[in-house]
Amino acid sequence: MAQLLVLSSSHSANPVLPALELLSHRVRQIPAEPAQLVNAPSADVIFVDGRGDLVGAKSLCKILRTTGLDSPLMLIVTEGGLTAVSADWGIDDVILVDAGPAEVDARVRLLIGRQDAEPQSTRVQTSGISIDESSYSAKVHGKPLDLTYKEFQLLHFFATHPSRVFTREQLLSEVWGYDYFGGTRTVDVHVRRLRAKLGDLEQLIGTVRNVGYRFNVYEDDQVPAPRSRPKSPSQAD
Repeated sequence: MAQLLVLSSSHSANPVLPALELLSHRVRQIPAEPAQLVNAPSADVIFVDGRGDLVGAKSLCKILRTTGLDSPLMLIVTEGGLTAVSADWGIDDVILVDAGPAEVDARVRLLIGRQDAEPQSTRVQTSGISIDESSYSAKVHGKPLDLTYKEFQLLHFFATHPSRVFTREQLLSEVWGYDYFGGTRTVDVHVRRLRAKLGDLEQLIGTVRNVGYRFNVYEDDQVPAPRSRPKSPSQAD
């Protein structure tokens, strides 16, 4: 039995849901809104309902991918909506609303099977940042960041938990470990240094007043472009 999550903003009944429930899968449905994804339950496969709003569904799929989503994405569309689907949606499969239980089950099993067979990626790409856990390296707009080990761990933790708010105590526990005896001041110091190194993307690490910090996510068209540095006198024409 698979854990399935359906993201839908449509007010009409979703014909795929009865097929999923008929197959004894555990199904949860939540509104297809970015704000709802912060506390969304984990799932083996995520279904995005694109029947009524293809533009919104495409945007949602891209948001899910930029946040480092590991679960396969299945898009639900009408036959007419198939013409709008392309590779840049970031989905793993597409299914028509009138698909029968046997087809739905086969597609779910294939997606989960592929996920289990593929080695887990160690790379996170989001909001202009690329993080490679296997080599402990990170880049901003393709340029390498010179990070200490703890700065890298902190950035990686933030990027893999987008939009969630963490207290300084939680960050100490998750990044430094339970056996760390230093105070929470060290979190502020590392955040300040990390922001300085992120440069144009320093606002990715946001401060939540009287609480702690969170990693803000930019959509593709909102990522600040790198600022060009002024030429030194020796470089001027």
